[in-house]
Amino acid sequence: MPLPERTFVADALRAETVGGVLLLVAAIAALVWANSPFSAAYETAREFHIGPASLGLDLSLQHWAADGLLAIFFFVAGIELKRELVAGELRDPRAAALPVVAALCGMIAPALVYVVVNVLGDGSLGGWAVPTATDIAFALAVLAVIGTSLPSALRAFLLTLAVVDDLFAILIIAVFFTGDLNFAALGGAVAGLVLFWFLLRSNVRGWYVYVPLALVIWALMYNSGIHATIAGVAMGLMLRCTRREGEEHSPGEHIEHLVRPLSAGFAVPVFALFSAGVAVSGGALGDVFTRPETLGVVLGLVVGKTVGIFGGTWLTARFTRAELNEDLAWADLFAVASLAGIGFTVSLLIGELAFEGDAALTDEVKAAVLIGSLIAAVLASVLLKLRVRRYRDLVEAEERDEDLSGIPDVYEVDDPEHHLRLAAIYERKAAEHRRRAEEAGAPRGNGDRPA
Repeated sequence: MPLPERTFVADALRAETVGGVLLLVAAIAALVWANSPFSAAYETAREFHIGPASLGLDLSLQHWAADGLLAIFFFVAGIELKRELVAGELRDPRAAALPVVAALCGMIAPALVYVVVNVLGDGSLGGWAVPTATDIAFALAVLAVIGTSLPSALRAFLLTLAVVDDLFAILIIAVFFTGDLNFAALGGAVAGLVLFWFLLRSNVRGWYVYVPLALVIWALMYNSGIHATIAGVAMGLMLRCTRREGEEHSPGEHIEHLVRPLSAGFAVPVFALFSAGVAVSGGALGDVFTRPETLGVVLGLVVGKTVGIFGGTWLTARFTRAELNEDLAWADLFAVASLAGIGFTVSLLIGELAFEGDAALTDEVKAAVLIGSLIAAVLASVLLKLRVRRYRDLVEAEERDEDLSGIPDVYEVDDPEHHLRLAAIYERKAAEHRRRAEEAGAPRGNGDRPA
């Protein structure tokens, strides 16, 4: 495209709302395709293999999306985490305490809900990690669309919570979903990461250096047995996110600015397209609420996330010196806690890893992730709308200037001149209304009407 149009599209893709909408459109397209008369074509497409087998990369399109394209998403997440650690909320331990605790409790509680449901229902415990993740793109997109009048501190809290959530989700993938290790490939990946770090420290520039090296690191990480998205996170965390003298943007900010459109506009939607397509029927939807594995995922996302985040934050504020931001109310936090139940991207990925080899159960768990995320999104939207109405009323009250002094009335309550100006305004209005009443033939003071 010409430069102006290309710039416009790239800027749009950097907006959270646009990325969230594309993700939603891709998920809906996958569901429609998988449940249409062309469902066989969908299965053929995502199982189509491509790639050099000699390098261990003869993968299906579904695996390329989950292992390859999501590495771009996690690369951006790694940069976000690094920025939060060095220049954001996580830099100050006191400010970071509540969202970090919220993220931890928001992962522990859903896992416990899943375990309890499956112990009582005699189900598989292998999916305990599925409801622990929060989808940054979806959650921030819903907040951006619905929460237009909410305090900015609420977005900062959600972003910090989601970034920490992603960090622990990455650790879960690395620790619990790593197969047999190929130490030669792992050693090569580590050596590549060391070279990547050395080049960054030496201020070597040029995409033609880093992109090929990143691809080699990713391929080695994939062949090592560790999930390949870990390579993306590791490289994102190595980027410098602090500005030096004379710099308008840090390298991390600059690269994130360049890569985010690729992540939001291509990588994540394509992953959703090849992962969210599950066959859904009336019986399958009923099974989601009767089978312990799928019920555990739904309850984990909807109930576990809300209770874990809100309860953990409240207890921390109650029994420690940590305090909720003065611009926020506990009702705001409850709405955000329910919003964090949107698991989608990472939950779908963990679902594939947790039940690999059982295609039927994998699809049912994916359906549970979609339903749980939908319920959480609807519930959060209602709660956020109520909070928006509340804050909109507060904003209108704070901006009201009935005496036309140029200063909001709320700041002039103790000023006698303010009340005198209001009295004069009301007296003029009263006189005007009496005049109009007389012209309209209203009764005079003695009760007589003019002839």
